[in-house]
This record gives sequence, structure tokens and C-alpha cells, in this order.
Amino acid sequence: MQSMSESSTVVAVRGAVQADRNSSEAILDASEQLMLELIERNSLTPEQMISAIFTTTGDLDAEFPAAAARRIGLNEVPLMCAQEIPVPGSMTRVIRVLLHMNAPAGFKPQHVYLGETRNLRTDLNAAQ
Repeated sequence: MQSMSESSTVVAVRGAVQADRNSSEAILDASEQLMLELIERNSLTPEQMISAIFTTTGDLDAEFPAAAARRIGLNEVPLMCAQEIPVPGSMTRVIRVLLHMNAPAGFKPQHVYLGETRNLRTDLNAAQ
């Protein structure tokens, strides 16, 4: 990736995944799968990443999803975790990420919604 210059821009890419259950292992596995897919689809390097915000639904509290990013080597990227607003009837066991990155001008982010979370953004299904 080129250094930040007039021909690059800051963009954000989003993603979501549903954990199988509320356990450390399930949260880490789902979060890692999501991050690896975001990295692959967007051809990202850690140097491009500015920061990431992870959220979970209130029924996931056994682990921080950011720990999965550390597990795959994103040790220099600032990470934060938060809890989603508990909207009645919303999908359960969901982990979301908003990843900020430096990208070449004209870059088209590839958002990643895995499994049942595709239903959260049906407008993006064509890109899945």
C-alpha cells in the first residue's frame, strides 16, 4: 500500500457475523472469521488499518471480539468494543465491526456479512 497522499483516502468497511453461542471460543472464532474475510476481500494489510470498532448484541459477553483481531496479529491497530442498542426483535448473538482504513482513491469497500447476518443488509447481498 502506498503512503497516505493526495491519491489515497480514508474509508470504512463494515461486517457482521453471528456467533454460535455465548462462549469465549465461539466469539473469538466468529470474530476471527469475520476479520479474515474482511482482510481478504479488501486486500488489506495491517499498515492500512486506522482503527476498528466492534459491537456485540447484549447476549454476547463471554469475550471481547477485539481479542480475535489481536490473535491474528493486528497488534498495532487501535481497537474498541461496545454493546449494541437492545432493539426488541433484533437478531441475536451478532458481532459487528466498523474498520477504518487508508485506501487508494476510488477504492470500493467490500463489506462482509456472513451467514444469517446477510439478512441485516439485504441491499448488499449482491456483493456477498
